Amino acid sequence: MTVGHSRIEELERHLGNPFDGTNPVGFAALLRADERGEMCAESERALDAYGFNAEFVPVELGGRLSRLDEVVAALRALYRRDPSLGLGYGMSSFISSVNVWLAGDEKQRLMAADLLLGNHRIAAAYHELAHGNDMAGAECAVIDAEGVPVLRGRKEVVTNVRRAQGLVVFARTDERPGSRSHSQVLLDKRALDRGLLRDLPRFPSSGMRGVQLHGIEFVDCPLPPHSILGRPGDGLETAMRSFQITRTVLPAVMCGPVETGLRVALNHLTTRRLYGAPAAELPFVRSALAGVFADLLLVECFGAAAIRAVHVLPGEASVLSSVYKHFGSAVLLDAMNNLSELLGAHFYLRTGPAAIFQKLLRDVRLVGFGHAARGACESAVLPQLPVLARRSWSAAPAADAPANLFDLAADPGPLVFDRLKLTAGGRDALSGSLAESVSRLSGPAAALGEAFLAEHAALARDCRGLGPADLTVTAPAEASRLVTRTGHVLAAAAVLGVWRHNSGGALPGDPIWPQALLARLQGRLRGRPAVLPPAAEKALYAELTDRFHTGRSFDLTARLLPDGAPVARP
Repeated sequence: MTVGHSRIEELERHLGNPFDGTNPVGFAALLRADERGEMCAESERALDAYGFNAEFVPVELGGRLSRLDEVVAALRALYRRDPSLGLGYGMSSFISSVNVWLAGDEKQRLMAADLLLGNHRIAAAYHELAHGNDMAGAECAVIDAEGVPVLRGRKEVVTNVRRAQGLVVFARTDERPGSRSHSQVLLDKRALDRGLLRDLPRFPSSGMRGVQLHGIEFVDCPLPPHSILGRPGDGLETAMRSFQITRTVLPAVMCGPVETGLRVALNHLTTRRLYGAPAAELPFVRSALAGVFADLLLVECFGAAAIRAVHVLPGEASVLSSVYKHFGSAVLLDAMNNLSELLGAHFYLRTGPAAIFQKLLRDVRLVGFGHAARGACESAVLPQLPVLARRSWSAAPAADAPANLFDLAADPGPLVFDRLKLTAGGRDALSGSLAESVSRLSGPAAALGEAFLAEHAALARDCRGLGPADLTVTAPAEASRLVTRTGHVLAAAAVLGVWRHNSGGALPGDPIWPQALLARLQGRLRGRPAVLPPAAEKALYAELTDRFHTGRSFDLTARLLPDGAPVARP
């Protein structure tokens, strides 16, 4: 995403070349911290010095937050080095603070801003082991104790809950069942009786080893006045709206470790010789590398549209965020698994030039279940599919999407949190852009585009036939498959929209690029590995290796990185 170039370049320079073994915040130091199960202290000090938390604070409150794509670009700089650093230092506070920007009053917003700008953390204390993603079942509660509201109950597996200064606690405030039974409570630990807070033991994890996952118990802890965010009973609605932002951000930033994994694999395969030549010269290796690059670009393109939609089409973000999380997480996990096969035995070595890969492979798995599992995303989307099918998907002719949904050089407009809606109301401008984009294609790319138009029509027909039993958590597998199909159609629309509005920039203007990505996408939709057309594979591989040797990123910006070129051209 072509945003905040100077700021992101400054951050990248500040953190330095991660492949440099002498860099105190490079891969060597990050791996040592991972072996100890700790956050890398040098990295956190470097981010404190940079003032990284300002990325999460709105400009009007003294921070730098005005565009969601800039938040993603900054977090990606962390995640591409170490997902534990991205989550443990950055993402956890961002997830918490979005709820404050959505529902907090002026005093609460200032309190959260002061915490973050003072290099403190805010933890989102939502999770209870007994209830998982069933937030409406949460038992931690605000109760009346002789006229004093007190917090009673436990939260478990919460990032940074022990070391955070601020807390956003999801708590029951009404014993009656229903969507208005819970609220969110904003707390500053300095204002609480610490004797009434009990730290629970840490939860060790196989991935994200450095992230501090603890629990906390509130023992009838009196609440300071005006602790509730928004109106009592609005906690679930606030969370659902905040998820539209944070679920969109997570797959986008997880492209970072996959990019690093691809870079590590390229470094290994271009220097390792097999059968008298570099391993990268083997046809099946080239094909696999080109395929992973295509997968990464698919998630990048869909992410660009989903992120900009929070600004441009906020009323539609409820569908786009969950579909993108569902689609993007599956593609990224497959990409890392494919890279591990190319690395062979080297993918699980904890020392040597490829050692960072095994850590990234463990860490990236969080994208599939963290901050709402893929199943929870399905549950959020399924009830909206029949409405989409009857309204925007059946409209003829389909209305094209706004250009600035795709134009990465355009200002997406202000980030207005209260414009987010609980449902899309049957609106879907992204898929509406598909017909216009396909009309600009020619040759093999046009045939692929027509195939996705036909798939969209079939999807609309199938979704119109859904009954009430198909729209709940007990929906049959075929109903679940509809969410997967929706993701592929929207990804196709995003790829073509980004290509159409950024020719020569984010994606080269040659139609071989949409042909390559749509072919890859079609293969995934059919449940089999896609064999890229030879010309498309050649173009992808040439672009990938050129970026690799010139030290440029593998995202839509192709920006220069401080990593340099790890190896000389063969």
